Amino acid sequence: MIDAPRVRISDIELREHPVVLRMPFRFGVITLHACPQAVVRVRVEAPDGRSAIGLAAEMLAPKWFDKDPAKTHAQNLDDLRAAVHLAREAYLGDETPATAFGHFARYHDAHLAVCAARGMNPLLACYGPALLDRAVLDAVCRLKGLSFMDAMRVNLPGLGADHPAFAGFDAQAWLAGRHPHGRLRARHTVGIADPLTEADVHERLDDGLPQTLVEVIARYGHRHFKLKIGGDVQADLARLRSIAAVLGGLPSPWWVTLDGNEQYADVQALRELLARVRSDPALQRLADAILFVEQPLPRALALHIDVNAIASPWPLLIDESDGTLDAFVRARACGWRGVSSKTCKGLYKSLLNALRCELWNTQAGDAGHFFLSGEDLTLQAGLALQQDLLLADLLGLAHVERNGHHYVDGLRARPEAEQAAFAAAHPDLYEVQPHPCGGTVTRLRIRDGSLVFDSLARPGYGSDVAPDLDAMTWMPFRAPAGEMS
Repeated sequence: MIDAPRVRISDIELREHPVVLRMPFRFGVITLHACPQAVVRVRVEAPDGRSAIGLAAEMLAPKWFDKDPAKTHAQNLDDLRAAVHLAREAYLGDETPATAFGHFARYHDAHLAVCAARGMNPLLACYGPALLDRAVLDAVCRLKGLSFMDAMRVNLPGLGADHPAFAGFDAQAWLAGRHPHGRLRARHTVGIADPLTEADVHERLDDGLPQTLVEVIARYGHRHFKLKIGGDVQADLARLRSIAAVLGGLPSPWWVTLDGNEQYADVQALRELLARVRSDPALQRLADAILFVEQPLPRALALHIDVNAIASPWPLLIDESDGTLDAFVRARACGWRGVSSKTCKGLYKSLLNALRCELWNTQAGDAGHFFLSGEDLTLQAGLALQQDLLLADLLGLAHVERNGHHYVDGLRARPEAEQAAFAAAHPDLYEVQPHPCGGTVTRLRIRDGSLVFDSLARPGYGSDVAPDLDAMTWMPFRAPAGEMS
């Protein structure tokens, strides 16, 4: 085993750049047309004077972390930026060297308290450390010349009892037993406003990419799907019937998940929806294919009721409710069985929940009772996508939701040199295609519904290609919209 190196964080840069969607993406209460991507650059220094740079990237997505209807999209974005800036202040506030995990453990609780005093909920607050922790780990991997997978198998971050939530787990043994595959099946997201067939297309895009669900399946070969539902029983049933009519033409097997994005505040309505999905003859095949139902209840309610009373035939999974390190523990007590893994919520939180699943399933004698699932908040091609894929592979997931490639035209908005660098470094994950409007574009490669990323096995967390920070702006900092006076 390698001793986890202790490093000092000497500098943190915060940048962002705009991302415009090629088609609108509707989930929950929002229809997204554009939003920025945040990029952080961290420098760490070892006691012997050596230093390394690490990077991480993530979309600044409004109305997911905080769904307060009184806040505008601009206020949501400022809150997310504030979470990153406040985390930066914390991580630069103590020059004492620590392991990569030690930095997370040192600042996590205090950062959430600072954000809470400014009116920010825990899910929102965690966005800042989630970015910085990945960049710090990237730098530490580079310092040691190890890939993410090799680093994790020897516990290079120093995951352990530095934070009390991780006490009682043998993280080192668990990490040593990981066997990543470099391949994941992509679960395609069907947004509420997405066209299913040609008859649903109101405006045909001239970019050579699929628009309808029929075209998506023909292009990428998906057999896993995530279906958004919106909180209205009749509308959701009608939508699911239309989707089932498309998927029914596929050869078996295929699988789906349902995602409510907190839209079912009426528990009785949720119970009715699930019962009718199970009993509707037009939905029989789709019902048989459902793996789980993701966060149908609002976070204010989800961990305060016994969800066993809903009598769902499918396991329920928390997503937006997973704001604190103990959220999955509380969810389990209420009858929830799954929790999502998202890099935007924090890689150490995902690892903690994986340790819990293994322990709880061992105790229960049921290897599948408690589970993690890989979800995607419109991750973009490049560093953000690559880091999330590696985390999902480390967790042993078989499939992961992917939607960023469908709503954004690859890396087209990025400089040509950056696109070419990602395509050259990771030819198994990306492909260069001619664009109908001229030139070429680097896009995600999906074949037979799968993503292959063996090329990510190189020093660092996800890539040795750095995004062009000079082609980005500095991330502004405004007071959070809910900050207390």
